[in-house]
Amino acid sequence: MNLQQLEYILAVDELRHFAKAAEHCNVTQPTLSAMIQKLEDELNIKIFDRSAQPVQPTTVGKKVIAQARIALHQTSLIKDLVKEEEQSLNGIFRIAVLPTIAPYLLPRFFPEVMETYPLLDIRVIEMKTPNCLAALQAGGVEAAIIAGPAEEKDFISTPLYYESFFGYVSTKESAYKKEMIRSSEISGEKLWLLDEGHCFRDQLMRFCQLKSAQSCQIAYKLGSMETFMRMVESGKGMTFIPGLAVLQLNEEQKKLVRPFAIPQPTRQIYIITKIDFVRHAILSMLVDKIKAAIPKEMLILQNGQKVV
Repeated sequence: MNLQQLEYILAVDELRHFAKAAEHCNVTQPTLSAMIQKLEDELNIKIFDRSAQPVQPTTVGKKVIAQARIALHQTSLIKDLVKEEEQSLNGIFRIAVLPTIAPYLLPRFFPEVMETYPLLDIRVIEMKTPNCLAALQAGGVEAAIIAGPAEEKDFISTPLYYESFFGYVSTKESAYKKEMIRSSEISGEKLWLLDEGHCFRDQLMRFCQLKSAQSCQIAYKLGSMETFMRMVESGKGMTFIPGLAVLQLNEEQKKLVRPFAIPQPTRQIYIITKIDFVRHAILSMLVDKIKAAIPKEMLILQNGQKVV
């Protein structure tokens, strides 16, 4: 038994046709058929029912194919380990990031990473939390930066920093006249909120108990946080922004920021990888760069903050 034979039976299982499988594996059909026959003889079983059209795996064949898929995956991990040692901080690395994190975090560390590691091609994809985890599970990305740890056992969650939420209030709203925002007083305000499915929205809805405020929300729910901020600046309503966004504001914009009263709603940001992740040099570098780019007070949970 060898890896090539396992690759051949997976190809036949996927394409359900010996000739197509041979073409896919770039070998002749007699060669592929002979290799599979040799494996069947070695195991003393029939992996495929050749009388069926299209070709179908036998009952025991399905079990063999499933185990072959696991074996080849483990083999690919061994290759990745060797590649990691050889290339380390080189090659392509795909990472998913929440849209409420990316615009405020990436500019703080990404340019330095690009300059320091020119042979490392990091490709960033912005998507919501469920899509981040689905892409991670499917292998579309190798890591994801999200708010909160992943609950699935297949993932490892590495904490990065804590980030409080702030109100961003137009001068025409009553909350503008107050020094801080109390969650119990939000229901009367006009809110610009991200559409459902954004964890940023969900966390604040829970913390502020905003079910009663839904009838007061402005109808526009499909915009971005940056769009909502421009609407507030034009004198309409209020929205919520994360702590790193506040650091990007100019002095005039900061006049519209209002902190929450204690306890301040806070999210914890993590970088998520699969349990069989092997590119540890890149992960370690990213964690170090991100933590170095974040204000020190955001690296630990402060008194008065509450993770939501």
